[in-house]
Amino acid sequence: MKIRILSLLALCVTVLFSCTKEEANSTYDAPSVSAPSSVMNVQSGATGLSVTFNTSVDADLTATYQATGNGVTIANPTGDVSGNTVTINFDAGNTSGAASITLVVTDSENQDDEATAVINVGAEVTEILLTTNVTEDVTWTADRTYILGGRISVESGATLTIEPGTVIKGQAGTGANATALLIARGGKLMAEGSADLPIVFTSIADELTGEDIANGNVASPNLDPDINGLWGGVIVLGNAPISASNDNGDVSEVQIEGVPTSDPNGLYGGNDPEDNSGVIKYVSIRHGGSNIGSGNEINGLTLGGVGSGTVVDNIEIVANQDDGIEWFGGTVNVTNVAVWNVGDDGIDTDQSWNGTLDNFVVVTPTGHCFELDGPEGSAKAGHTIQNGSILASSDDRVSEDLINVDENSIVSLKNLYFKNVVEGQMINRVTAEGVTFEGIEINVAAENLANHVNGEVPAGVTIGSATKADISVLSWTWTSKSGVLAEL
Repeated sequence: MKIRILSLLALCVTVLFSCTKEEANSTYDAPSVSAPSSVMNVQSGATGLSVTFNTSVDADLTATYQATGNGVTIANPTGDVSGNTVTINFDAGNTSGAASITLVVTDSENQDDEATAVINVGAEVTEILLTTNVTEDVTWTADRTYILGGRISVESGATLTIEPGTVIKGQAGTGANATALLIARGGKLMAEGSADLPIVFTSIADELTGEDIANGNVASPNLDPDINGLWGGVIVLGNAPISASNDNGDVSEVQIEGVPTSDPNGLYGGNDPEDNSGVIKYVSIRHGGSNIGSGNEINGLTLGGVGSGTVVDNIEIVANQDDGIEWFGGTVNVTNVAVWNVGDDGIDTDQSWNGTLDNFVVVTPTGHCFELDGPEGSAKAGHTIQNGSILASSDDRVSEDLINVDENSIVSLKNLYFKNVVEGQMINRVTAEGVTFEGIEINVAAENLANHVNGEVPAGVTIGSATKADISVLSWTWTSKSGVLAEL
């Protein structure tokens, strides 16, 4: 028995010794770090950048992280550790060339590993080509020129903000390839320029730059103010009521002209008269109106079912191949507008737009100065057009008609002044029950007034020579700076 006990004690000692020896010889895996496999391209002077490393540290150990930069400034040298990744924030240097960030990971057993991310700091990018829709909030800044590479839509739920002084250019394209900026229902455009720094939409053929705008040079340096059709235009669509119909009767929403029916972003109309599509102020739209079909072009600014919650103020349209501004229903009010040298109608309204256009000038469109159509469905609403001055012709451009309406048009026309009216230019219909005239003055000889009205001259239409618009507020426009408004 004594021998057996001694044997058991010896065995226990052996096992204990063996366990202690194993623990003394335990090893831990060394940490590992890997950097992105591709070179990271950044702009010189760019801030708020980041690069992510993959790491692995033994679960039983702690670790420290240290990053160093070459040609960049490290914002958080210890890194932002999350799971098996470490993110290093950095700012690019102001000098172009090769740069790098090295991350060293050291565990509590004093084992370490490191990896280096390679960065190419390039010259500052001044032009950005846009080929995909805006699906989340984004800002276009005045230090870049943005190139529309197609029909770019701001989709529902997204907001596009454009800084004052920014230049946006559309590539050439016709039909389904026509370039345009489209604000879909539920999307927003916050384009708030200023008199000193207007936002300009123009053609890629235009050599105008943001630097020109900042220096007060708003005219195109190379395109004449009558060159049109070089790109599309700006289209804003909303959820406000419209008056439209098809073979089955009234419809509350339709597809805007120029956008294929396969694109749901082209739908407009709804039941929210106070719908808000954003703010559009001090914006100039030039050289657009590319052809999208037989005899069908894009307007300079299209407002389809846009609600009264939207702000549209201080707008200029120059040399658009189709209409200057066209409303398709909606309730939005528009103030302070200059339309110059468009290839069709200066002002066009459809589908019972229920808003007001106040304080504007229209200069030498080659279509009608006003094309004011009635409702297309059973819903009937009217609009007001007031305080406008119109230059109906020049030496080389003659408008087709002064005011063109339908028998079912519903519009109140107040305080409008027509100058440079020539033979054949007329108010084409004065019998439409829903159209009223108040303070309409035509600068012609008294004996010729009747020659410019198709029908009996209404009491609200007289001869006169006083401009009706406050032209001074449009001094920021190319139209004004060209000197053409001095004729009004």
